[in-house]
Amino acid sequence: MTGAVSPDRRRFLTAGAAVLGAAASAQLWLPAAARAAETPLPDGVFSLGVSSGDPLPDGIVLWTRLAPDPLNGGGMPDRVVPVEWQIAEDHRFRKLVRRGTAQARPEYGHSVHVDVRGLRAGRTYWYRFRTEGQLSPVGRTRTAPHPYSSGGSLRMALASCQNWQHGYFTPYADMLDQDPDVVVFVGDYIYESTPSATALRRHEGTGEPFSLVQYRNRYAQYRTDPDLAAMHANAPFVVTFDDHEVDNDFAGEIPQDPDKQPHDAFVARLTAAYQAFYEHMPVRATAVPDGPHIRMHRRLEFGRLARLNVLDTRQYRSDQATSQEGAQDPSLTMLGAQQKEWLLNGLKNSPARWNLVASQIMMAETDLKVGEGKLWFYDAWDGYQAERNRFLQEFRQVRNPVVLSGDRHLTMISDLKADFADPDSDVVGAEFVGTSISSNGDQDQEAFRREWDPRRPDNPHWKLLDAHRGYHLFDVHRDRIDAQVRVVDTVRQTTATPSTLARLRVRAGRPGVEVV
Repeated sequence: MTGAVSPDRRRFLTAGAAVLGAAASAQLWLPAAARAAETPLPDGVFSLGVSSGDPLPDGIVLWTRLAPDPLNGGGMPDRVVPVEWQIAEDHRFRKLVRRGTAQARPEYGHSVHVDVRGLRAGRTYWYRFRTEGQLSPVGRTRTAPHPYSSGGSLRMALASCQNWQHGYFTPYADMLDQDPDVVVFVGDYIYESTPSATALRRHEGTGEPFSLVQYRNRYAQYRTDPDLAAMHANAPFVVTFDDHEVDNDFAGEIPQDPDKQPHDAFVARLTAAYQAFYEHMPVRATAVPDGPHIRMHRRLEFGRLARLNVLDTRQYRSDQATSQEGAQDPSLTMLGAQQKEWLLNGLKNSPARWNLVASQIMMAETDLKVGEGKLWFYDAWDGYQAERNRFLQEFRQVRNPVVLSGDRHLTMISDLKADFADPDSDVVGAEFVGTSISSNGDQDQEAFRREWDPRRPDNPHWKLLDAHRGYHLFDVHRDRIDAQVRVVDTVRQTTATPSTLARLRVRAGRPGVEVV
């Protein structure tokens, strides 16, 4: 399913509920007498739209959240609400393939997660929700290819870092036109920062979120961005979180500022943040949080073409080092023992042509010091040298490894080296660090070049470095991955002009990145 969206399809995708009355549906409601005694729902319960996620060959997760007053706790009555769902082979819902009723529960913010199974592989479907006479917008989604399918292609978008206060989410409008089969979002879906009086778009609330209601309000605000909502309604997302979904640069149960956030208070904050994340993301029940713990690392298969390993680089990590010596401590871990072995086993035993790793944090080295010596970002994989270096050695035994990352608010595309201390060491893989959707706003390009260009001789593995806002687009084929760096001219206005900044290629059997 590659290629641009036609004007007719785009009009349909943004038309919302215009065609929702076309099909009859199962009426699984409470008795009339019981309904009459209940508080009726306010209008506008589907204000946060719809989305889908984590495609399987025979299944997909469908999501919505009932929230007529989204920025003030949701505005729903304190009761369980039955929500009917339908999924069909056509946008008019004349060919229904599955339908049922889910329960929107107040303890989960009246969110709905439907794990639909029994679908056909590699197919496009349309879905919608209905409750008490109100109809949701229509969503469009796609299942993964058949498990043994080895041909075809996959169009994948990589996104991260969307700060509401720094700009509009205009790159998603272009992403919608490019019509990806799946969107991989590698973290910083929301930002926990306080409202700024000088921001282009001000955060809701009066401070950072700490409670469940506060995190719900922050997610709801982000979900109201029209370009983000339209993209969610057009393709399945595969999501994971980074630090700003909770607290900047947190590590496990350690906050950025432990002197100001006692352990018990931060555990309560983690519990609230993880629950709000689950409530607003199209993920399966395996991601239902258990207090301050959530299972986010998982593996998705796209036939024999690609295996996608989604990491959690926050929850199990050691606290960050504070020195070069500390960053080389072999006891430090980014992933934790269990996730580390899960990843290595999944890479070495993969039947897929391409082995993709969705890592929130950059894996390639960033030497910040110009000239002799090294200086690293300790929050990135550079701060966990021993574990990173082990992975890079293991990549020698992995078929076509490609790492997809975020966090930096920059496009940073690199060869992955077996040993970054030795510039002549083998190239063992490729990494695409996607730029941000809006974080850092419309950056001063000349100032960026003055800061970063002097560092390039110390980082010869970098293939492309840029500071525009946007996302990366990949067309995955058996013999190659064709990549585009898609950027916009501004995020300070509600519309923007997109362009292709660069085209790159990774060839099967030939580690590293080519600029084409």
